Amino acid sequence: MRRAARSLAALLAGLGLSLSAQAAAAAPKPVLVFAAASLAEAFTALCDAFASAHAPASVEHSFAGSPALVAQIESGAPAEVIVTADTESMARLEAAGRLASAPALFARNRLEIVVERGNPKGVTGLADLARSDLIVILAAESVPVGRYAREALNSAGVTLAPRSFEPNVKAVLNRVALGEADAGIVYATDVRAAGERVAGVAIADGQNVSASYPIALVKQAELRPEARAFVAFVLSDAGRAILARFGFLPS
Repeated sequence: MRRAARSLAALLAGLGLSLSAQAAAAAPKPVLVFAAASLAEAFTALCDAFASAHAPASVEHSFAGSPALVAQIESGAPAEVIVTADTESMARLEAAGRLASAPALFARNRLEIVVERGNPKGVTGLADLARSDLIVILAAESVPVGRYAREALNSAGVTLAPRSFEPNVKAVLNRVALGEADAGIVYATDVRAAGERVAGVAIADGQNVSASYPIALVKQAELRPEARAFVAFVLSDAGRAILARFGFLPS
């Protein structure tokens, strides 16, 4: 009896290991998405919605400034989908032969001045950012929002010397939220996502800049149906509806 019980236990254990191995083999590895920092909240929701609708497929995401993401892919990072906040960064990858699909524009954004909650310094527009009583920070011009901010300031005829240049848009917003700066220039969607942590001041239409967001499949994911399905989901009506919920404009 004991020998039979041990044999049965061994059989069941072996069956359990076999089933676990089959389940692991059936579940595809997550799609690795590199996306611009300004997309963090919207793409977290997009990835969750995609996983729910396409089980057992899943998504892992990494957010940073667009040039940093491009540099990582150029260095061999295993990203399968790339999303940038400008067309220039994407064009760099396309020219280097790193993409398996043509970039597709899927959303737009606008700039907004971010100030401390309640706007205690009374900022009303870009011209105020040149005031000597304000600590103003911007994103570095190497990242899209920093370049867009400089374009908007030039359009408004405003010259200023920022206290610092930050690596991405979230760093600008967080420093203002923490009271380490009085104002900065970010995307309107970032102000919206921050809720009551900060306040936003609109930039006049004639001075504002429109940011375009392209998405593409990275070369190493050319044969990955799950990666292609994720790109298609972002471009679908369902994906665009999620983006609109976070304040992104249609492309």
